Amino acid sequence: MVRSLLVIGTGLIGTSVALAARRAGVTVFLADRDVTAARVAESLGAGLAEPPRHPVDLALIAVPPAHVGPVLRDAQHRRSARSYTDVAGVKAGPERDALRLAPDPVAYVGGHPMAGRERSGPLAATADLFAGRTWVLTPSGRTGAAALDDATALAVLCGAVPVRLDSRAHDAMVAVTSHVPHLMASLTAARLRDAPAGTDALIGQGARDVTRIAAGDPALWTGIVHANAPAIAAVLRDVRDDLARLSAAVDALDGTGPDGRERALRTITDVLERGAAGAVRTRPAQVPDRLRVVLGREPGALGRLLRAAAPHGVTADRAEPLPHAEDELVVHLEVPPAAAGSAVAALDAAGWHVTRAETAPAGR
Repeated sequence: MVRSLLVIGTGLIGTSVALAARRAGVTVFLADRDVTAARVAESLGAGLAEPPRHPVDLALIAVPPAHVGPVLRDAQHRRSARSYTDVAGVKAGPERDALRLAPDPVAYVGGHPMAGRERSGPLAATADLFAGRTWVLTPSGRTGAAALDDATALAVLCGAVPVRLDSRAHDAMVAVTSHVPHLMASLTAARLRDAPAGTDALIGQGARDVTRIAAGDPALWTGIVHANAPAIAAVLRDVRDDLARLSAAVDALDGTGPDGRERALRTITDVLERGAAGAVRTRPAQVPDRLRVVLGREPGALGRLLRAAAPHGVTADRAEPLPHAEDELVVHLEVPPAAAGSAVAALDAAGWHVTRAETAPAGR
């Protein structure tokens, strides 16, 4: 059990962990080479910006990947804690550094909570940042049971779901799920920087969704790319090949490339179809509850229903005529299971007759 925690590095992740731990009743101490950051975190209620007088149960190292090894070494020399973990977004390099530098690698286990925001620093921190998120733990061949148990307990009290992975497997996965997406967002956002005057008025939600994470700290992300360069390079080579094919296909459609427009259209369709198939994997695995509402021909009824449903996490799936009653419309809705009961009660109270579908619609 983790009753006391030292957080070394009071940025977004470190301060968010501290806030979650404090909420769970853990005694938290804060350390940062930037004294102001530690004081801001203390003012937020994340803990005490002072060194612990006695070794704590667990020290969380919330610094960039290249600094994990040296910070771990120094913390263990000071006997700061019984166990040690980190939150770096790359794991193989810090693990090698820990095995090479740490006086007691048995007391260390790598960690990476899969959560973040486009803003950085303690003022962006929130105790709920890790709720329902995966928290990867990467024990090395020398990690002891106590360190693994303590890091697992921290993940759980932060509301996360702990998962164990090999450090190299982790780095290959996050290259695809996190690091290359950030670079692609930056490439897209860079086009906007140099776009013609008046472009801002045409920026819609799609562009905002694609570029949101590009606002992250460039220095932090340069360090992450440096630390995971081999895995990122492998993914970027595949992206480069697809981009070359796509560029050639668009040139062919534009008339500036060689003939073969039918082949170009097939190439574009292939890229889009593979993208659509990959996007399915980004959706939550949880199957939503399905609701049904029957509407008459009253003008604006569907709009009012959707406006009433939206605050409860309800979204429209499709609408179709009611069999044998073409003047009526069946609206099929989806809602997260945890919110279904309250959503149905609220809509019923507002005068909508809502029923739950027993099974998923055919073909879905």
